[in-house]
Amino acid sequence: MDTRTRVNQALKQAMKDREASRLATLRLINAAIKDREIADRVDGESGGIGDAEVLAILGKMTKQRNESARAYEEGGRLDLAERELNEIAIIEEFLPKQLSDEEITEAVKAAVSDTGAESIRDMGKVMGALKGKYTGQMDFGKVGPMVKDQLCQGGNC
Repeated sequence: MDTRTRVNQALKQAMKDREASRLATLRLINAAIKDREIADRVDGESGGIGDAEVLAILGKMTKQRNESARAYEEGGRLDLAERELNEIAIIEEFLPKQLSDEEITEAVKAAVSDTGAESIRDMGKVMGALKGKYTGQMDFGKVGPMVKDQLCQGGNC
């Protein structure tokens, strides 16, 4: 079952269970997905969005809420920070399990090997391979420097 179907089923269940906060978060997820579909239609791509794109949207939503929660905590608004963290928990139900640091390191090594990357110029190929295989399972903002370090070990930087 694809992620979008799971979100819609959870939305219906939240309506039945009268869970207001969960329902609001699930509606935000649906709105973000529909916004992406509309943007794609405007750009001339009418094939709909795939599961990988839905996972990317969910990852972005999680990252935004983490940043907001951190800002609220720094500002002393713990009630708002808690609300953001609750939304993160709901969004993460639909994301695949995050890889551990060791698993990410192994994935980076495998991607470098599989793509035949030899220098920093090949970083795009490696990142593309990782995104194709591990979307939603790792933070690519953190993975980029790891790929760069891996590629620079050979002294090709």
